[in-house]
Amino acid sequence: MTINVGDPIPSIELSTMTPEGPKTFSSDEFLKGKKIAMFGLPGAFTPTCSAKHLPGFVEHSDAIKAKGIDNIICISVNDCFVMGAWGKDQNVGDKVMMVADGSAKFAKATGLLKDLTERGMGIRCQRFSMIVDDGIVKSVHIDESALERTSAEEMLSELDELI
Repeated sequence: MTINVGDPIPSIELSTMTPEGPKTFSSDEFLKGKKIAMFGLPGAFTPTCSAKHLPGFVEHSDAIKAKGIDNIICISVNDCFVMGAWGKDQNVGDKVMMVADGSAKFAKATGLLKDLTERGMGIRCQRFSMIVDDGIVKSVHIDESALERTSAEEMLSELDELI
């Protein structure tokens, strides 16, 4: 079952690349007391993800944070080394936190799993966006194919209504 508005984000161990190397953290500790803009995508370095989805959040990060968002998280079923390299390639800096869901634990626990085995990509995360406030989902959108409802621009419009 897919995560819905009002649901808590499951407690999952995730990782990110830091200047000191990989860092593991609990979703609980990171989300507690914060408003988070989170988006997930099928994979680092993939065409739509690299050309539109991640760049949109980098470009609009200041505007999103100005609406009361503490952090922006990009999550994908890749390891933290790949997510770190992709963040550097995309000049993310500290605008978006690149989070690895290497074993798809987050994608499974939230029902956001996408099986791309037939396309040679294995198990991935669906393209989604959500607003999370103190660990509780306030909005969630899923794009089945093209980038439409989960873009940074769509999130900016929605934040006017939510906050």
